[in-house]
Amino acid sequence: MKKDIANVLKSGFAAALAFCAAAVSAETKIVIDGSTTVGPIAKAFADFYKETHPEVNITISESGSGNGVKSLMNGACDIANLSRFMKPAEFKSCVDKKILPVAHVVAFDGLAVVVNPDNPVKSLSMRQIADIYTGKITNWKEVGGKDAKIVVVSRDTNSGTYETFNELVLKKLPVSKSAEYVGSNGQAKMRVAATKNAIAYLGLGFADDSVKPLSVDGILPNAKSVSSGKYPIARPLFMFTDGYPKMGGDVYNFVTLHLTKEGREIVSDLGYIPVCE
Repeated sequence: MKKDIANVLKSGFAAALAFCAAAVSAETKIVIDGSTTVGPIAKAFADFYKETHPEVNITISESGSGNGVKSLMNGACDIANLSRFMKPAEFKSCVDKKILPVAHVVAFDGLAVVVNPDNPVKSLSMRQIADIYTGKITNWKEVGGKDAKIVVVSRDTNSGTYETFNELVLKKLPVSKSAEYVGSNGQAKMRVAATKNAIAYLGLGFADDSVKPLSVDGILPNAKSVSSGKYPIARPLFMFTDGYPKMGGDVYNFVTLHLTKEGREIVSDLGYIPVCE
């Protein structure tokens, strides 16, 4: 009898330990998926957060805004990064699966229209950009540049950056069939940096000296022009969670980091615009 009781207690103790271990594991893991534009913010937040919370395991994937929604919908991530707001159909699909998406605006961003630094063109109008991307303008000489065919580079259609550009600039008109599609902001930047006659659009935080941002309707993309609302191609950046996260928990701390002084500095250092000063 004593042996049986000891075995029961031993089994119960082992089960309790396993339960506690599982609970700790769940508490100390954050899975993030989605936008390549929001990705650098998430990665920098993760590096900062792990300095004071080394026990927290944070994994970040950059599969695009649309796939971020799917990951959240299927319970495959805790946080979905989106460079656009969730579409009504996506929201409904989440709710149908008992997922309640809650949006957290973590930064503002301008979409920089960029060309190779050797390109003499410095400014385009919104109409000219739309005409280039829809195929009405095909040569740089039509917009004050050299006699050379324009290499049009677009983000893939699963991208929130594509959705924003398509809505704000193209007014939902289709992109030219001759356009090249790339899977990330980084790839768009590299294509333009290596291609003298290319044009692309990318998150402002990705625009470095390897490419030249153009003025759009006479306004250069920068923190001041975006935050003031003067730059015409701008948007908020989101992190979505399933419901409002438990206050004080790791997910809550992570998606509210942008409200802290350190979080605002991180956002600003990356070339994005903080939501508050």
